Amino acid sequence: MKNAAGALLVVGDVVTDVVARHRTPLAPATDTAAEIRTLPGGAGANAACWAARSGCPDVRVLGRVGTDAADWHERALRSAAVRPLLVRDAEAATATVIALVDSSAERTFLTDSGAALRLSPGDWSTGLLDGVARLHLSGYLFFAASSRETARLALRDARAAGVPVSVDPASAGFLAELGADRFLAASAGAETLLPNADEARALTGHADPEAAAAGLSRRYPLVVVTLGAAGALVAEGGAVTARVAAPAARPVDSTGAGDAFTGAFLAARLAGADPAKAAEAGCRAGAEAVTVIGGRPPPDPTVTAGPEA
Repeated sequence: MKNAAGALLVVGDVVTDVVARHRTPLAPATDTAAEIRTLPGGAGANAACWAARSGCPDVRVLGRVGTDAADWHERALRSAAVRPLLVRDAEAATATVIALVDSSAERTFLTDSGAALRLSPGDWSTGLLDGVARLHLSGYLFFAASSRETARLALRDARAAGVPVSVDPASAGFLAELGADRFLAASAGAETLLPNADEARALTGHADPEAAAAGLSRRYPLVVVTLGAAGALVAEGGAVTARVAAPAARPVDSTGAGDAFTGAFLAARLAGADPAKAAEAGCRAGAEAVTVIGGRPPPDPTVTAGPEA
């Protein structure tokens, strides 16, 4: 199944984002002026789009969406040169996230997981790994029983096929609800873990990101902890092996910056980059991501559609 020119398959969430940028603090019980846009999003789908933007020639995304917005999401993915493998759910609406973005570009999410976490083992098949050189699992899948079972099944099949698997823990808040031990057990066998600093702390109990990265790299062969504007840490074999700086950027919206890092990092790894060089590519994409509204790359005028399914 694996080949040198293989694809990146992302299994994860496809979400409708409602991004509300407010320049003044929220005023309880009354109005707060905001700029509001409805955009395609989702950690898994965003990462797939950034991977394609970063030069990966064959990117696919498997996710579950409601029939309400399925056509719109398929068009958006194709326009980003990503092949959509979307399961349509007639009983649940597409996942929706309200992102409240303040004047510092920091975001707070209100999340309705909708159809996204209803991804079931019946939506997966080993045939989805045909031609795939890397599998990436969005951590949101691990926060509900059905999608967690699906993620575990995909991870097991990928390992059996010799396809390396990466996991993005996705949410420090949801990790706290699930419990670090349950997440670590469910994601065991992944080759690469891509947490941000808060997620790394939640998974290890270490306040220091370097200690957290080193500790996690005793469980996973490669761990890359993102630090926002401070860059990223690469850890292998129980030690931090590289510290990567991030380019300077003037942020307007930090939504999707971690997804951009993930997509560019995975594209670089598929192209043969070592972990430190791949982390540099991820940091460049993250710095670009905070300068645009929403979690996707700005449209590429040279791309009219994604690959045919």
